Formats: sequence, C-alpha cells, structure tokens
Amino acid sequence: MDFQQLAAARYSLRKMSPAPVEPEKLAAILEAGRNAPTAHNNQPQRIFVLRSPEALARAGESHPFRFGETVSLIVAYDPAQAWVRPTDGKNYGEVDAAIAVTQMMLQAADLGLGTTYIGMFDAEKLHAAFPELDGLVPIALLPVGYPAPDAHPSHKHTDRVPLDNLVKYL
Repeated sequence: MDFQQLAAARYSLRKMSPAPVEPEKLAAILEAGRNAPTAHNNQPQRIFVLRSPEALARAGESHPFRFGETVSLIVAYDPAQAWVRPTDGKNYGEVDAAIAVTQMMLQAADLGLGTTYIGMFDAEKLHAAFPELDGLVPIALLPVGYPAPDAHPSHKHTDRVPLDNLVKYL
C-alpha cells in the first residue's frame, strides 16, 4: 500500500494477539525511530524495549491500559542532548521524540503490526520502576503487537476535521 493508504489505515490497536513480535520486525521499528529527523540532528530520543513479563508489568503500574502486548517501548528524551531554540529557550526534545514515535508507529503498521501511543501515564511511577530513565523525560509508552482476531479501529477512527479547518493558505 502507498503512504497515504498506510497513514489512513493505521489505527490505535487496543487488543493484541499473544503472538510474539519477531526480532527482525522489532529491529526495523527501532531503526525507524533512530532514523527520525531531529532538530539539529541532535538525536535526543531514547528508546527502552520492554519484553519480559516483569518489565511489562512494571510499566503497566504507571498507566491503566491493558492491550495484551508482548513488547512495549518507552520513548523518552535527554533534555541535555536536545536542541534549544535560542530565541525563547524552547527545548525540542519532546518534539524530536514524538517524531521518532510517529515513524515507529508507521513502520510497525507497514510490517503488519499495531501500536497505541500511551501518553497518559504516571511519570514518577515509571521513573521509580525503571531507574534507567534517570535524567530522561519519558513522553510515551508504545505497545507493539499483532492485532487480535477481533481487534478493530475505534468508531472515531475515520472522523476527520475537514482540511479547510486545519490549513490556511497565506
């Protein structure tokens, strides 16, 4: 499928099959995150791969969602490595990490996998569960997996604001 079709078809997968994600597919997803464009090419995004039931359970204590994933990613950024806009001090680490998440979600969809961007989590609990996050700012958890046989997009999936409401030609 072409990019427009892929972007339109990708949805937040909220019910995953117990089938494991193959290492080569996970590697391709991680590579997509590594190749994401970042401000000044500073590459402040940091990605933690959670595969063990213990790690998945620890991450699960920071948010209320359960999708049955066998692998999940914590995406964070290092504010000390991110580019800062000199005119107002805006740190671009969160923007850079979000771009990386987007590329990983689209790569997963291209490989027949699904994802859900979880931004509603308790950062303090996540930091307590994973000391490796010290000094980093987590922005998302990204469960990755195959769709369960009865998985489907949300009823809101195709609801889109008209392009004229989003775009202004100047």
